[in-house]
Amino acid sequence: MNHDLFCVIMAGGVGARFWPMSRSHKPKQFIDILDDGSSLIQKTFNRFAQICPRENIYIITNAIYAEQVRAQIPGLNDDQVVLEPARRNTAPCIAYANFKIKARNPNAVVVVAPSDHVILKEEVFREVITTGLQFVKDNPKLLTIGIRPSSPNTGYGYIQYNEDRQYEGTSIYDVKIFTEKPELEVARQFVESGEFLWNAGIFMWSLPEIEKAFMTHLPEVYELFKRGEGIYNTPAEDEFIKSIYLVCKNISVDYGIMEKAKNVCVYAADFGWSDLGTWGSLYEVSQKDEQQNVVAGNKVKTYNTTGCIINVPKNKAVVLQGMEDYIVVDNDNVLLICKKNSEQQIRQYVNDVELDFGEKYI
Repeated sequence: MNHDLFCVIMAGGVGARFWPMSRSHKPKQFIDILDDGSSLIQKTFNRFAQICPRENIYIITNAIYAEQVRAQIPGLNDDQVVLEPARRNTAPCIAYANFKIKARNPNAVVVVAPSDHVILKEEVFREVITTGLQFVKDNPKLLTIGIRPSSPNTGYGYIQYNEDRQYEGTSIYDVKIFTEKPELEVARQFVESGEFLWNAGIFMWSLPEIEKAFMTHLPEVYELFKRGEGIYNTPAEDEFIKSIYLVCKNISVDYGIMEKAKNVCVYAADFGWSDLGTWGSLYEVSQKDEQQNVVAGNKVKTYNTTGCIINVPKNKAVVLQGMEDYIVVDNDNVLLICKKNSEQQIRQYVNDVELDFGEKYI
């Protein structure tokens, strides 16, 4: 296995749109959401352990989740669990991981991925990542993965690619433009044009190339983390990171670098991907019963109920009658009943519940 290959798994999110199953003390990446015996972060780690050396996989997360990471993925050394003292979005997260990796291998080739995605075609995924890593090793490019859209989904960002700038023997193209989550009619136009892909939020680059991009487009972030050269992977790292995170800019790598850089490419792929960002996306990838319901719970009775996703505690008797296209989730001290087509409002529900009832419900 190539020891220049590294992976950074981002695992600091709170998964608010998956509330109330995903909670602040145990967000969705640590949950067995698919009810198959392993959490999303465990699946992600095992997936990348087949691509790069296990010791080259870094998990970057909020400090409050350190013990959950170590419990779910035993055998990691201390440097592989990278702890952020505060949430500052993906650009600082990636800059931090870059400098830790650079201290070990300045010629590293890196894949960066979220911890909570579903991949149904694992073999195809491995082929895509392996090809992409070789591409960025051989070319001075920043590469992102785009998923061929199956619907005009408004929950994803979109990438327009240049069909006339395809790299020979690959499904890799130059990027024209990134677009944040569009309105439904715009999303329809994107899908119908055939020129747009969903932004999967998975990136590949060589360490020297992403370092140049930070210097050019986010110099203030780069300079903060550069101060720590000689400190990374030593006992002094923790205090240094705590001091700079207090003043570090909160910005995504998409907005800070990928949308601005001129050397960005996209790999058009289809490997059964879902970011599992919402209950609706879980519904799409889950097995359904004869009434097209997705049910987690062993004592659920449905009558004249179709197209629902139902997640309730085992051994709790639940009866649903006359419901169509609803999300029904009973978790600990919270019950959510919400139309599937209103799920983008769940973040607002979370904010309202926290404001009116307190943090113990979040």
